[in-house]
Amino acid sequence: MSGTLIVGASQSGIQMAASLREAGDEEPITLVGAEPHPPYQRPPLSKAFLAGKADLASLAFRTEAFYAEQKIDLVLGEQVVRLAPGLATTHSGRSLPFDRLALTVGARPRRLGVPGADLDGVHYLRDLDDALRLRGRLGAARHVVVVGGGFIGLEAAAVARSAGKSVTVVEAADRLIPRSVAPVVSEFYRRAHQRRGSDVRLGVGVTALTGEHGQVRAVELSDGTRVPADLVLAGVGIVPRTELAEQLGLHCAGGIVVDEFARTSEPDVVAAGDCTVAPHPRTRDGLVRLESVQNAIGQAKVAAATLLGRREPYSAVPWFWSDQYDLKLQIAGLSGGHDEHVLRGDPEAEKFSVLYYRGGSLIAVDAVNSTADYLTVRKVLDRGGEISPEQARDNEVPLKRLVSPPA
Repeated sequence: MSGTLIVGASQSGIQMAASLREAGDEEPITLVGAEPHPPYQRPPLSKAFLAGKADLASLAFRTEAFYAEQKIDLVLGEQVVRLAPGLATTHSGRSLPFDRLALTVGARPRRLGVPGADLDGVHYLRDLDDALRLRGRLGAARHVVVVGGGFIGLEAAAVARSAGKSVTVVEAADRLIPRSVAPVVSEFYRRAHQRRGSDVRLGVGVTALTGEHGQVRAVELSDGTRVPADLVLAGVGIVPRTELAEQLGLHCAGGIVVDEFARTSEPDVVAAGDCTVAPHPRTRDGLVRLESVQNAIGQAKVAAATLLGRREPYSAVPWFWSDQYDLKLQIAGLSGGHDEHVLRGDPEAEKFSVLYYRGGSLIAVDAVNSTADYLTVRKVLDRGGEISPEQARDNEVPLKRLVSPPA
């Protein structure tokens, strides 16, 4: 049995299988994943699931009956280790022939490269088993150190602090979430976490982890200080899984390079999700990796269309979100390369938005507890129109009243 082989039982993988069936594809579909779990949602892992407010069953994308009804052969606990034209081989020696190939293999967490990184009590958070281990240890922990001030680290820090733990966040850059938001938003999150009792240390790296009897007890920092720790969460980025793509000779550059149709450098092979990099969805300049549910789903739909011989370019406005304590951050667009920004609202009141401009044109928004501003900007970016920076500075006027029609 050949048909379509989707390597990676991820958000993109299950979406691609479902989209193929919705489009009427009747060829065999095999969805193979290295984890023993059926495809599940990842965003709750660092939020509701880690906090014990969501159970395993609530994470599942689909019921077991769905896979049977849709005739999707779900192969779990099998890691594809070799790929050749028309044939995949798993670590157990299983052969999986295919006519069409899709890679939705995701990414692995970047590991700490310092002495003591292998001590017990040092955790990463990428998949369900990571979350189960971390949740199991969090209850007994007293001193939690989060290495990395990105979204995953800060979300986990919020959960730990809400559970009454002593929490220290260590970030090597001079501000939090530096790759994703403007300094004003970084500063807001620093103050917000501090107000809630966390210790936030910026501009310092980790030089070593030290322990007793194999258990981590402290984190040593580049400024010479030592932070007590019996649980360390390292959230220092991800590494896209490109090994299989490289076996096939596909072009990789910090991820599997795909075009707007999710085609790799071998047009008969598609890829989607966190393992990919693609031209900027709006400007087509440069390659970007979008680590988001929206991109995983949208790119998978486009890839399914491509496999069926249709060309439906992916050009959606990127959007993201992050929940930390009672703070909801919503982002639309990509703010990289902005040359001007406008602050609306009051960060001290924990309700504000930041609009980003390039050459006078609106390109993105970060909104904290300001869903109306987020939705307005997202609609403008989706459908065209503009909001001038001069008018946006008037906080007394709702943003939606300031939208001018497309030129």
